[in-house]
Amino acid sequence: MTFLTLFTLSFLAATLLPGGSEALLLYDLSLGYDPFLLIFVATIGNTLGSLVNYWIGLKGVDYLITKKYLKAQQMDRADKLFARYGAFSLLLSWVPIIGDPITFIAGVLKYDIKKFLAIVFLAKGIRYGVISLLI
Repeated sequence: MTFLTLFTLSFLAATLLPGGSEALLLYDLSLGYDPFLLIFVATIGNTLGSLVNYWIGLKGVDYLITKKYLKAQQMDRADKLFARYGAFSLLLSWVPIIGDPITFIAGVLKYDIKKFLAIVFLAKGIRYGVISLLI
């Protein structure tokens, strides 16, 4: 149950919903659970939550353009910026407040899904690894 709870909370924390999973990870580590398995479960959950943001961005862009919340010029400019800095910005996907919108924008701009998953998994895994060193 511990790992399922951590997975679920990590997943939800990575979506556009507010929340965090770091405290639960630290608590589970303090109880003596396998740190590598905890970090892996939290990383998978958090990465899949970011994938939800990506998917919402991917499917929601047409709605945003139809409702005129986005203009073609804005999309072109954002696309060029993300093409230039996309990988670097995705390394910040773990940062509270800005990380979730970055993963959403990656979907809006149709960033390569394989690169997205690799970079986000790496960034979130490093974050959980560093957090685990706090205990």
